[in-house]
Amino acid sequence: MRTAILTIATVAAVSAAAGSGFIVGRPQHQATEVPRISLVTAAAAQAMDAPIYYQDPDDKPSYSLTPRKTPDGRDYKAVPAGADVSFDEASAPEAMPPAPMDRKIKYYRNPMGLPDTSPTPKKDSMGMNYIPVYEGEDSDDGSVKLSPGKIQRTGVKSEPAAQRVIRTLIRAPGTIQLDERRISVISMRAESWVQKVADVTTGTRVAKGQPLMEIYSPSVASASAEYIATITSKTTGGDGPFGRGSRQRLMNLDVPDAAIVAMEKNRTVPIAIEWSAPRDGIVLERNAVEGMRAQPGDVLFRVADTSVVWAMADVAERDLGVLAVGQAVIVKARGFPNREFAGKIDVIYPQVNRETRTARVRIELSNPDGALLPDMYVDASINTGAPEPVLTIPESAVLDTGTKQAVFVDKGEGRFEPREVKIGRRGDGYVEVRDGLKEGEPVVVSANFLIDAESNLKAALKGFSDAGAHQ
Repeated sequence: MRTAILTIATVAAVSAAAGSGFIVGRPQHQATEVPRISLVTAAAAQAMDAPIYYQDPDDKPSYSLTPRKTPDGRDYKAVPAGADVSFDEASAPEAMPPAPMDRKIKYYRNPMGLPDTSPTPKKDSMGMNYIPVYEGEDSDDGSVKLSPGKIQRTGVKSEPAAQRVIRTLIRAPGTIQLDERRISVISMRAESWVQKVADVTTGTRVAKGQPLMEIYSPSVASASAEYIATITSKTTGGDGPFGRGSRQRLMNLDVPDAAIVAMEKNRTVPIAIEWSAPRDGIVLERNAVEGMRAQPGDVLFRVADTSVVWAMADVAERDLGVLAVGQAVIVKARGFPNREFAGKIDVIYPQVNRETRTARVRIELSNPDGALLPDMYVDASINTGAPEPVLTIPESAVLDTGTKQAVFVDKGEGRFEPREVKIGRRGDGYVEVRDGLKEGEPVVVSANFLIDAESNLKAALKGFSDAGAHQ
């Protein structure tokens, strides 16, 4: 009797677990038969193959917990519990994977990445197992761990920090201006008349000492006669105080030295004095006309030396901190696109334009052939880089929040550590790292925004798990 009761209890328990529908109270000899036990096992296996959800027949990402049809009348296909329904890189078995003996599970996270955690094993609404998070994987350093498949699909690439010379260029537009120190004006210091003008016009290139015009001035003629009388007098002598005073009077009237020397040599008073070019250059202005009367101060000629010119460049306010007098500059004229003119910063003007937020920088350029003309448009490239190499990483590796900058350091085996860095100069696609990295440490240079998103998700999950632990 005791044996019969145990047999009936066993059959009833197995039947309830498999959902087979056996009724307690059948004859005892039927419950002890081996074929009855095999039928229960088959029923349990059939229950395991029951559909847990339904999927689009074309494998589209459309699912349903109940039977459903497509718009064209086809049935959704049933997905049993034993099928591979994992959305991760590798298929996971239905049974909960055993935890390693030497590692402790902290919590279980949602397999679809939702901000939902559980302190115990659990399944989501689609029957997927929650993923265990071990203590080693959820380290307090904030590192992120990705599977090899995800790293390959997202295109994560790393590059070590290395010493490089950063070549930082500041580009600024500008115009060519004449050197103020190389412009000469020819004007009379006394009332004069223009007797003759040389074959010189505006734009003509002249050499120093080349005749420009002949001038008759009563004041100059009087001073010349006095000087000649002084140097030919036998009583005073030309080297006495009176003779030196007469010569100084001619110099005060701006009589050219060549004309004074000719007077001393010929001992005659010239009717007209020849005025010559004071320097090599180009005639910028000609106002002298034969027979005209020139009043003191009237500009008759203006000559400029163009062998050295200025480039006046407008530099943005944000770039002023890296500029210094003497820095090398390369200037390209729009009229000569295949030619470069080398120069250096001569003056940084101490004023910022309030409308354009730019400051003017004066660049001194050599112009021996006169190719650069006044008011010509140019583009200046100012090299602000230092010749010494510095620790650098690609610009794409930096995640800038506006208040701080960070990078992801590749620790190997799919683990990436976020680290705050202090950056410096930029140039040629690289950025200087002043603090936070060591030479040779690899940083993520591609798809780092995806790792950042994974890091934010991990922080959210950790916050949920900590909140659940305190409840």
